[in-house]
Amino acid sequence: MDRVQVAAHAKVNLFLRILAREDSGFHSLETLFALLELHDTLTIERAATGIEIDVDGAETGPVEENLAYRAAALVLEATGGKFGVKIQLQKSIPVQAGLGGGSSDGAATLHAVNKLADNAVPSHEILQLAAKLGSDVPFFASGAAMALGWGRGQRLLAIQPPPAAHTLVAVPGFGVSTANAYDLLASSRVKDVPRGSILLNDQSFSTWGGIGRLGGNDFEPVVFGKKPQLRDLFESVAQTRPLMVRMSGSGSAVFAIYKNEGDLSDAAVAVGQRDQVLIRTMTRQETVTAIGN
Repeated sequence: MDRVQVAAHAKVNLFLRILAREDSGFHSLETLFALLELHDTLTIERAATGIEIDVDGAETGPVEENLAYRAAALVLEATGGKFGVKIQLQKSIPVQAGLGGGSSDGAATLHAVNKLADNAVPSHEILQLAAKLGSDVPFFASGAAMALGWGRGQRLLAIQPPPAAHTLVAVPGFGVSTANAYDLLASSRVKDVPRGSILLNDQSFSTWGGIGRLGGNDFEPVVFGKKPQLRDLFESVAQTRPLMVRMSGSGSAVFAIYKNEGDLSDAAVAVGQRDQVLIRTMTRQETVTAIGN
């Protein structure tokens, strides 16, 4: 096999709690991840040596910092550097929006390059490589459509999601830096915030409305305080009577889940696209695996 094409799906955080800061300086988190149909597309080909990457559709920063590039380097190193790769990345997931596009690209590349290497790296080692790339990458690499995540996202429990639901993603004309969001959160907390009791069982995840009642996103108050236009967008979407509405990750995307396509269409008209891009998509129940071409 010399060529693999794979979809790298976006995620949303159905709830997100930022817990205590670890001695390492990183914060521990508790979250519920879910995949969307919205995706980037990667086409990866074997080459004689090295790594080449061409990105179309968004500015993703220096090549060596791109997670797809770094993921390819990890797998090639793990398999003895017997070949190189050329990566074509078509971006559709907005950047700096809390939708995990870069992390998903990295996870998809791990699996795709490993497929080009005849799956020489065992699946459990792929997850270890994913953890080296970032907090969200293990979820994308796990193959789960929905999962509870703890720690830095490296501890996961796969959950059977409710039926696929119509989802509106509203992306304002600016991004939010994850590092800045954590700084805002840290400065707002004089001490650890006590947490109320919560019971999680199979019924907790059986409906989108039930999931919506499990909790919110700890980043919302501090990011909305810094970006009042994002708070206004959130409130505008919330007024369209979705089953649930959240900011995803550290922002800036706001997403809402609806009972049916008609409700989503009405919401899109009500929110409008003057100051934001609206993306209509669905939640996923299955992942997409790399396919050879």
